[in-house]
Parts: sequence; structure tokens; C-alpha cells
Amino acid sequence: MNKVIANGNLVRDPEVKQAGNTKTARFSIACKRNFKDKDGNYGADFVNCVAFGKTAEFVEKYFHKGSPIIVEGRINTGSYTNKDGQKVYTTDVAVEKVEFNGKAEAAKNENPDGFLNLPDNASDELPVFG
Repeated sequence: MNKVIANGNLVRDPEVKQAGNTKTARFSIACKRNFKDKDGNYGADFVNCVAFGKTAEFVEKYFHKGSPIIVEGRINTGSYTNKDGQKVYTTDVAVEKVEFNGKAEAAKNENPDGFLNLPDNASDELPVFG
């Protein structure tokens, strides 16, 4: 089984490209490690991700640099030869599912009953994935 779940923040805005009718979104997330280094600081792992189609459109529309995000997908490895003739190996998460993890952002939009304030037409805009 090849399954990955990663929780982190976008390092930069997603890079979105259109090829025919399909969009591709490439982005990296910084995932905080759950242990401290010798100096008492938490490190981070930087995970490269690629999403396709509707998932890429969703990422493009709702996520930007610094956004908290949860991705679910599979490890995808590959290689190519660069312009200097050297073989370069790649590892990405092929994203199959994306979720919001905006606790701080959500708190700003909460009612006292704990539900988010969404515009009346929000259900028309938010796709369902999974």
C-alpha cells in the first residue's frame, strides 16, 4: 500500500499550469517535525506535492503561501536528465485529497455556537472531494 497523509503549511503559492483541459498544481508544504533538535528547535520537512484536475483547481482557488493544509495521496518517484546530462531523482506526493486545516483562520469566522460563517451561496462554490 502506498498512502501518505501530510499536515503543514504551503511554502509558496501553488504553481498552476493548464495542459489541454486538465490543470496541474505543484506546491510544497512545510511539515513540522514532532521532536526538537540539539538546540531545542523543531525542524521541518518540505514535501513536494502535485495535484491534478478538480483537486488542482481547488488548491489554486483556496490555498496560498502560508495556508495550513492537509494532503492525502501516494508517493510518486521519478527521474530525468537535466541540461548538464546529470540524472535527477524526484519524489512527490501525488495528491488525491485536500483538506483545510485553518484553525486560526476558522476561529475568526466562527459563530458563538462553533459553526463557521459562510456566505449563502457557499455550497455552490465548494466542491466535495473524497
